[in-house]
Amino acid sequence: MVVAVNRVALSFVVAMAIIGMAPIASAKDYGQQGAVFRISEPDLLRTIEQKLRTLEASGGIERMNAELTRKTEAGVRRPRPVAGISLAVRDRSWIFDPAMRVEQDILDHKGNVIARAGQRVNPLDFVTVRQKLVFIDGDDKDQMSWALRRFDDQSAKLIMVKGAPLDAMTLHQRRFYFDQGGFLVGRFGIRAVPAVVEPNGRTMKVSEIPLGVGRK
Repeated sequence: MVVAVNRVALSFVVAMAIIGMAPIASAKDYGQQGAVFRISEPDLLRTIEQKLRTLEASGGIERMNAELTRKTEAGVRRPRPVAGISLAVRDRSWIFDPAMRVEQDILDHKGNVIARAGQRVNPLDFVTVRQKLVFIDGDDKDQMSWALRRFDDQSAKLIMVKGAPLDAMTLHQRRFYFDQGGFLVGRFGIRAVPAVVEPNGRTMKVSEIPLGVGRK
């Protein structure tokens, strides 16, 4: 900091010395050549403050907070439906391999390496999956009835891609989940519901199941 200040001071002294040695130029008043306007910039913070005061006085801020609360609650009670999911009209099933290649070493809580960078790792080697994942449209009464009749809380997790999970929990006294942003259906490649994902050894079996006449 001292060095910087000294350099600035030195530069100032040198500049003044150069000005003092330069020949004095003659000065001439050329008069005013055009209109002169005063340069003024509005104080941004003061402008914002004034607008906020106006909103507060008119009840605008209270209305904005109420609307934000309403939208937030509505989003929780009825999340945005997962895009691109249709009604299952034909049986479709495949095997999903959850194994992945890790990009960096994975350590346990004691610092021991459990997977090296570049190694292919299957999460099912470390975690046992006992419950099925059942994906349904919560607004479809047939799908809801089928899922509630066929699966209980111990055997499966009921995951909505559309609907109101909190209302369904209150009505049916069952736990429901919602696939926010379609992360799970995208991961498993599901394009239609109802769909079931179930353990299959070191892989997972995924099935899209049409609810045709006579199907239980």
